[in-house]
Amino acid sequence: MSIAVGTDDVYERELVNASEAGPAPKRIVVGYGFWIFLLSDIVMFSALFASYAVLAKASAGGPTGAQLFSQQNAAMETAFLLLSSYSCGLMTLAANSRRYFRTFLGAAVTFLLGAAFLALELREFHSMIALGATAQRSAFLSAFFTLVGCHGLHVTIGLIWLVLMMVQLAMWGFRPVVERRMLCFALFWHALDIIWVMIFTVVYLMGVLR
Repeated sequence: MSIAVGTDDVYERELVNASEAGPAPKRIVVGYGFWIFLLSDIVMFSALFASYAVLAKASAGGPTGAQLFSQQNAAMETAFLLLSSYSCGLMTLAANSRRYFRTFLGAAVTFLLGAAFLALELREFHSMIALGATAQRSAFLSAFFTLVGCHGLHVTIGLIWLVLMMVQLAMWGFRPVVERRMLCFALFWHALDIIWVMIFTVVYLMGVLR
């Protein structure tokens, strides 16, 4: 009985110590809040994926994915984005070690690879529109441009965010606020890579089979 009471006393003291310690560090709070944002973004993309799955065969007599999609172009886009995720990871490791040159180098490589991805995606959109395969042509194309275009918009926002973050790093150094923003950017960028792998699988690989 005394052992149980002693255990309870220790547990109560731990609770008191935790409450007296105050709130969690801001880095943890910001990271947790950003994870909630990412989850809400994933919910939005899930809805877009569901819409595409329903409308994938609704071509209304127009061109289908098998006629429009270029496997080579999609593979190059995937390679660029996955490599950018790797360079982003190296940038994060360099930032944790407070190495300026390696951090800027990782950011520059990430930006160039992300920009190359966007350039290929815009070229794909342009070639499809030139063939008359616009978003108004069919429900399938509306769903395609909405899903892939939304991801491309996120990549564009990420590149702008990366540039602004590097400007802040150059001006302020490795301040806690800059480190927190770099952590959030890394989470955002890796999440975009995961979403793109799903797009590549569902839209481009499965699309040629329809």
